Amino acid sequence: MTEFSLGDGPEAFVSTTATSVAVSRAVKAGKLRKLASRLYTRNLTDAPEVIVRRNLWQIVGGYFPGGLVADRTALENAPAEDGSICLVTDRGGDVMLPGLILRPRRGIPPLESDRPFVGGLHLSSIARAYLENMRSSRARRGLCARTLARREIEERLDTLLRRGGEEALNRLRDDSKIIAPALELAEGSRELDTLIGALLGTREANLSAPAARARRAGRPYDPARIEHFHSLHRALRDYPPVNRPAEARLPPAQATLTFFEAYFSNFIEGTEFGVAEAADIVFRGVIPRERPQDAHDVLGTWRIVGDHSGMRLTPGSYGDLVRLLQARHAGIMEQRPEKGPGRFKTSGNRAGSTTFVAPDLLEGTLEQGFDILRSLEMPFQRAVFMMFLISEVHPFIDGNGRTARIMMNAELVAGGEERVVIPTVYRANYLSALKALSRTGAPEPLIRTLDFAQKWTAAIGWGEFEQSRRELEACNAFLDPLEAEERGLRLPLVGKLAP
Repeated sequence: MTEFSLGDGPEAFVSTTATSVAVSRAVKAGKLRKLASRLYTRNLTDAPEVIVRRNLWQIVGGYFPGGLVADRTALENAPAEDGSICLVTDRGGDVMLPGLILRPRRGIPPLESDRPFVGGLHLSSIARAYLENMRSSRARRGLCARTLARREIEERLDTLLRRGGEEALNRLRDDSKIIAPALELAEGSRELDTLIGALLGTREANLSAPAARARRAGRPYDPARIEHFHSLHRALRDYPPVNRPAEARLPPAQATLTFFEAYFSNFIEGTEFGVAEAADIVFRGVIPRERPQDAHDVLGTWRIVGDHSGMRLTPGSYGDLVRLLQARHAGIMEQRPEKGPGRFKTSGNRAGSTTFVAPDLLEGTLEQGFDILRSLEMPFQRAVFMMFLISEVHPFIDGNGRTARIMMNAELVAGGEERVVIPTVYRANYLSALKALSRTGAPEPLIRTLDFAQKWTAAIGWGEFEQSRRELEACNAFLDPLEAEERGLRLPLVGKLAP
């Protein structure tokens, strides 16, 4: 037998009869270490669990050459929470590895529709994976069940429908019918057919997954967004109570505050005017001939936020929410008929790498989110949640950010609290905090950002227009965020709240 080679082999490997003597010598010489029965590595430093995960499928293939990745593993595409990897093989029992357990069973060998996989293994086709997971199984010996629960199957089918449309479910149904006889799973094929039909609205079935039941009821929603809403809800409930009563202001001072609220809100969305030009639009009705639609955006926003009675209106039901949303959006976008003022979108929209809620999931997601919002007690909590709800669903073709901030401040006005104004210099902070929650599920940055923005708004001495403009200028409010960053400037607290 030739000397066992360490240099050309994998980091971790399963010893065979042909290599056992050489491996034993290498272990004694300190060149290899044993990780589990027949499993060795030339890595003498890293944790065994790390090594095993890094070489997962090659190791599985070493123990069970030609085996089929099956049951729950074929749908989860990863070890289960308890480390289980389910396989179909012609021999062998469970294999305990650091952090994992390989769980083979006897069964139908790979079909032509099953695909070659890493390490000489095969991977169950999607149709086979769903069919075999339709069989019920129980958790035993402290290990998870070999197949997914019915609720999990429904959730995955709903996800498949959301991402691939009806065509994806119909293809799955057709493929499963073709291979069911070879797998002796005719009953499973019938059950899968019924589940798919229930999701498509053509069959009756008892569904357990909330997303699946909502779809059958005609109110499908985006589960990932609902998770973000719950995450924000929990964080808001844990956040120290914020209570900043609105100052009693005379009409001119109130007009100044709401002018800058509208001005900055439009600036965030790229509708940029000089302060004097915007003041002419709002207070003197001067509409620039070359930018009439942009001017009406600013004017429409100001008319809404400047109507104190209108801003006290908040939704008590989902129907109220829809009516307020559509009316306020129509007020902003009335001069942009191509943007569908007051009408929910019928095609998808996105900003950068963020894709917002699909049109067919819009109302269901909005309604589910509103149900979560209703349990929040404090105006600031409700305001933050409302703003994120509208921003994340993005129910309109355009104007979503402005509408979201109007809905946010309406919650504060109705609760007798100070509004949130987000000046230009703070735009990047605000958008980054939104992205943190939208993309990573982290709610704390958004709460802290809006908390500071409200505190800053309360600190400004909103009064005579020019005096307020100078105060805003002094605290860098009009600076572009990039310029402010380059100059090392921030948005400071002023007045009585200044440190």
